Amino acid sequence: MKKLWIIAANTFTETLRQPIYAVIIISGLILLTISPSLTMYTLDEDIKLLRELGLSTLFLSGLFIAIFSAAGAITEEIETKTITTVLSKPVSRTVFVVGKFLGVVTAVGLAHYILTLAMLMAIRHGVLSEAADTHDWTVITAAAVVVGTSFLITAFLNYSYDWNFTATGIGLLAGLSTLAIVFLIFIDRDWKYNPGNNKFTAFDIHASILLLLAVVVLVALAVLFSTRCNVVLTLTFCVGIFLLGLISDWIFGRFADTYMWAKIGYMLVPNLQVFWASDAIYGSGAIPFRYLLQSGMYTLLYTAGILSFSVALFQRRQVG
Repeated sequence: MKKLWIIAANTFTETLRQPIYAVIIISGLILLTISPSLTMYTLDEDIKLLRELGLSTLFLSGLFIAIFSAAGAITEEIETKTITTVLSKPVSRTVFVVGKFLGVVTAVGLAHYILTLAMLMAIRHGVLSEAADTHDWTVITAAAVVVGTSFLITAFLNYSYDWNFTATGIGLLAGLSTLAIVFLIFIDRDWKYNPGNNKFTAFDIHASILLLLAVVVLVALAVLFSTRCNVVLTLTFCVGIFLLGLISDWIFGRFADTYMWAKIGYMLVPNLQVFWASDAIYGSGAIPFRYLLQSGMYTLLYTAGILSFSVALFQRRQVG
């Protein structure tokens, strides 16, 4: 068990140090920052479109972080032969695969957390759909303080103590963003103590949790393909299954009772539409807690199956 956690911790640390990890997070933050401006000309649907754009950003960011992180954690070690050193400790291949999965999931979860906080800030700011609307300077100030402070402290620690810039910056960003959200929970747009007017809803939290569950499934798939494929093929297969999973009901579901191929496809391809809350945005605007539990069970069972298959494939691969 100790070896499992060591591999997971090392994978988590190495993932945070990858430049692509920070690039995807920064890209997501930029898109979330400008999202209120992108949705300001949609009449009565502005805040709903803002939510959908925010959730889409979370989903796509999680997808690409999962792919590149899994490829970096497994494919590169196989191609550079450094995996032979790890497996000669000795470390079983099962422990290696599961440890890599846990490390990547933790890193992806951290990125998802940061982007979720940014989405909540964007929703709190709202859309300036009318000339009389004004900016929420509490949100703008909090975000500016978080970004500025994170950059300055990270630069100091990197220069003075040679701390890794990417990993340190991401860690500070997560911590300071949490403090900013706590501040915004209690302080309204007029800089007054008013926790009842913070515009944060359970729906946004639940929708983010659902997407995190979807990303866990995508990480498991990325780990599966990384044990056998290079980065390009892993990216291709994961994006393909991602797109297929979003329309699984339409392609396989409606034929599952009639055709065997549809039934098999419906069982094998993850139904990512389960995790997408777009219908609730334009409908009831609520996600029952029971639905979260059911989605969590689906994620657990599907992920366990994929990891078992990953271990079986990896057992047969020559890595020396």
